Amino acid sequence: MTRVVVPATPLGPLPEAWRHCVGTGRLNLALRADYRESLAMVQRDIGFRHIRGHGLLSDDMGVLRPWSIGDRSGRRHSFTYVDQVHDAFLSLGIRPFVELGFMPSVLASGDDTVFWWKGNITPPSSWSDWTDLVTALVRHLVDRYGIDEVRQWPIEVWNEPNLVQFWKDADQDAYLRLYEVTARAIKDVDASLQVGGPAISPGADDWWQPFADFVTGRDVPCDFLSVHAYASGPAQHVPFGSYQTLKPPQDLLDQFATPRRLLAGHPLADLPVHVTEFNTSYCPDNPIHDTAYNAAYLAPVMVGGGDHVDSFSYWTFCDVFEEAWIPTSFFHGGFGLLTHRQVPKPTYHLFAFLARMGRHVLARGDDHLVCVDDEGRVTVLAWQPVGGTDGAPAHERHELRLSVPVGVGAGGDADGVVGGPATAFVVRERVNEHEGNAFAAWRELGRPFSPTERQVDVLRDLARPSSAHAAYPVVDGRVSLDLSLARHEVTFVEVTPVAETFHEGLDDRRLLGVDDDRLVADPPGTGRAVALLSGARAHVDVGDAELPTPRTPDDGPAG
Repeated sequence: MTRVVVPATPLGPLPEAWRHCVGTGRLNLALRADYRESLAMVQRDIGFRHIRGHGLLSDDMGVLRPWSIGDRSGRRHSFTYVDQVHDAFLSLGIRPFVELGFMPSVLASGDDTVFWWKGNITPPSSWSDWTDLVTALVRHLVDRYGIDEVRQWPIEVWNEPNLVQFWKDADQDAYLRLYEVTARAIKDVDASLQVGGPAISPGADDWWQPFADFVTGRDVPCDFLSVHAYASGPAQHVPFGSYQTLKPPQDLLDQFATPRRLLAGHPLADLPVHVTEFNTSYCPDNPIHDTAYNAAYLAPVMVGGGDHVDSFSYWTFCDVFEEAWIPTSFFHGGFGLLTHRQVPKPTYHLFAFLARMGRHVLARGDDHLVCVDDEGRVTVLAWQPVGGTDGAPAHERHELRLSVPVGVGAGGDADGVVGGPATAFVVRERVNEHEGNAFAAWRELGRPFSPTERQVDVLRDLARPSSAHAAYPVVDGRVSLDLSLARHEVTFVEVTPVAETFHEGLDDRRLLGVDDDRLVADPPGTGRAVALLSGARAHVDVGDAELPTPRTPDDGPAG
């Protein structure tokens, strides 16, 4: 197998379109303690910038309250829950990506709803009352949080109006009117606020040209375009679950690229594009979401998505999510990166690994991403390629051989550097069908609907990626990495130059139980702690968490 020689000069910054936004269940759920605990964990390990969810204006948020006393009646705009939700987000370091929907029932023109919590999907019965509600909401946000803050909150008009499930009869003309009235109301509060749409689902490409022509033809404000992307086929339902075919990962990237491709040459073509929902499956009960396959499948999408769009928002950050009723089982195929009670799924680790990558890209391939930070720490994200339903099946092993530079920062080239580090500290973390896989452990536990506290603790422990570490020789400013990936694996490797330190009198060989092949003394007069590899093992070979055997100074030089 050919070894990939990773350049020492960065290609450019690592795009962060993948962490710009994340999805959530309906916003009323943010009032729950377990929801906020999950979001706090996600923000600690990943750190998304924005969060988007349905139901900001639905009845369970109480934004429009009718009153009647005697022969007098009226309506009050109330933002009690809106404030609590947004305050919670901001306290956790994440900003709203505002989705305006669904329709308050007292303002709705019909009784059509979606989900068991009955989000109303009909146009307003009074366009002026809808304008008043939007204006009151936006003014309240500006008054409470300040215009400089709210300018950073994109405001999206509705959700998937091309689907009859989300917009009465999928009436395009009615949506375009809704968009115009809403966008103008937002800009009347402050012209610098961001507004966009049409937030359409996959398969609605015929909406792009009418939307673009309507916006430009009527000079309607539009600051960004939004779209959704999923890679799954029709749902095959089973009790409390569903299964679907999957297109290859490239299909998601093609969907990301579609708005700009279809609008090439149009005045809107250069606007920011936000994918405000994406995942493998669009069903909230498809077990694919819980698997290592899901993580391996999405790895190339995460790495390459920023080439096509300004953001792409994973749907969703946790399983506190209730569109298809309340889940009946701990693992149930939910969209979340986390289960209920904060157990990470394999895809969670894909995001957490990316969050730890260096900021400067050294190399990208079909199965790897290599980055470096300003201090010279080199990071590798690698994955076993998978191809969807009709793609080649994944093998039990996938081999990747890399030569990575050590001691190079964002400025580049350390190849052959004289006086550079002699060794590097290498750490590898792995998630696959067995390791770092709480879903696999749950199945081995007998698939309990409601795990005990002890079982949840066990699942949480087994959800951690496996890890291994060792010191490796740096030869001509480089370390060779041989990575053997297990089935559906995503792996993270960190290579840090070692700054050797002299400890006066230290001699590990005097310790009881010492392994003389691994623990050595400082060679007298050198001030260096030497841990050399044998010539036969002068590379990383940790396909099965194997680590090279360091040599003592008396063994002679490494080959």
